[in-house]
Amino acid sequence: MDLSALKTALLVRDVGSFAAVARLLDLDASSVSRVIAQLEQDVGFRLFQRSTRSLAPTGEGELYLNRIAPLVEELEAAGDEARTTAISPRGILRMTASISFVQECLIPILPEFRKRYPEIDIELLASDANLDLRAEGVDLAVRFGSLPKGDWIVAKLMTTSYRVVASPEYIEEKGPLSHPDDLSERDCICFAIPGFRTYWQFRKGGDTESFSVPVGGATVISNALSIRSAARLGMGVALLPIMLVQRDLEKGTLLDLFPDHACAATSFETAAWLIYPSRSYLPQKVRVMIDFLKAEVRRSGS
Repeated sequence: MDLSALKTALLVRDVGSFAAVARLLDLDASSVSRVIAQLEQDVGFRLFQRSTRSLAPTGEGELYLNRIAPLVEELEAAGDEARTTAISPRGILRMTASISFVQECLIPILPEFRKRYPEIDIELLASDANLDLRAEGVDLAVRFGSLPKGDWIVAKLMTTSYRVVASPEYIEEKGPLSHPDDLSERDCICFAIPGFRTYWQFRKGGDTESFSVPVGGATVISNALSIRSAARLGMGVALLPIMLVQRDLEKGTLLDLFPDHACAATSFETAAWLIYPSRSYLPQKVRVMIDFLKAEVRRSGS
């Protein structure tokens, strides 16, 4: 039986749409429909119940697809493993991360990665939304926050820390802040994510006890790079990852307002996480990217 047809059927099951699968595979929807129709003819029963509004596995289809999924995965893994003994890593690596991480961390190191692995093509989906990895056909994701949940393999890339910053011009105009509680009286540039725009968390020195400070302001932005730009222009106080403001702090274009406090948005237990599909064999193209990112983090001391 055609392995590519089985893979297409599993993708249709996960995504729930011929049209969406066609976009992922760069085909037209009628081609996907023909593949499924031929597979149904081969197995002797309908895999999917179709209607004008929805598409879902039939009872027989769900049982069949659930049984073949691990077998298809093993067949793919066997092929990948055999090929890696003879060739260098190759193929298209489809990867997603936040816009700021792509711009500040990934783009600067991609030339070196391409130099080492010229036969791996990179498709980067830069997005501050948590994309559906299966629906988008993503091989590897980098996400920030608490430990992600779901049917994925998750590995920590690096711990994250945040600083509360403002421009020297803002402090000169509005006056210094002596304590994080003063933020409730200031114009803060807030991140348009639930939990990031109402309270910020603080912990002094080696204290284990933390406290929350209510924050608000006239400007709410959905992208960390834009928040940094607004802070540089003196539009208010911002809470940003240290990786985005380290150079500004060194140059003096932004000031660390509370250097003796640890800062966070929702939790101090956050990190950057590598997420990839759960499978017994990791494709070589994904493995070398994971190893490369971890090595870069160690090299930079993040």
